[in-house]
Amino acid sequence: MMNGSIAAVRDAIDTLDLDNVCSLVQKCLDEGLTPEEIIEHGIGQGLDIVGKKFETGEYFLADLIMAGEVVKEAMPILKRRMNPGLASKRGTVILATVAGDIHEIGKNIVGMILSANGYEVVDLGVDVSASSIIDTARSTGARLIGLSALLSTMVHSIREVVEASRAAGLREQVRIVIGGACTSQALCAEMGADAYGETAIDALRIFNGFSQAA
Repeated sequence: MMNGSIAAVRDAIDTLDLDNVCSLVQKCLDEGLTPEEIIEHGIGQGLDIVGKKFETGEYFLADLIMAGEVVKEAMPILKRRMNPGLASKRGTVILATVAGDIHEIGKNIVGMILSANGYEVVDLGVDVSASSIIDTARSTGARLIGLSALLSTMVHSIREVVEASRAAGLREQVRIVIGGACTSQALCAEMGADAYGETAIDALRIFNGFSQAA
């Protein structure tokens, strides 16, 4: 059964409650819940609900943007309580929302969690071309790439990144991780990526595994 305070955070995201989300997040922290638990079970599940409502037409683009504002309001409180950074960096991760897609809430949460856990994060933003991602991997030496995709019509952009890494001679050196509402383990295999993360916490575990194996 979900903790009542985390459920309240989830509901605040779902109902776009900008006014109360910070106090609800603080209540969770005061009860001893970790930022990671709040993100995964509160904010993450709330965003899942918002995403489903958008898909069914109950919510519109303005609602998605508002949900992003609610999350942005809560994040500084959580960031202050997370690991402020490890003594030695675990590596560099490139994050990008794929070409044709402009959604970034989930990507931004992943970036915050990775930064707080010792990674150097290069966030290229949204609607990023495969060539830009691979050029950045080459120039920075990054061997970890996280791709976000919310729109099912844009999943071909994931394959373009995989193919661009192969054309650049980097495919054996980089690890490409995908996530977002329209992604899945099956899509990961179909596109030729290396891993699929359902949540931001999953992404951290996956990148930790790749970082340790390097």
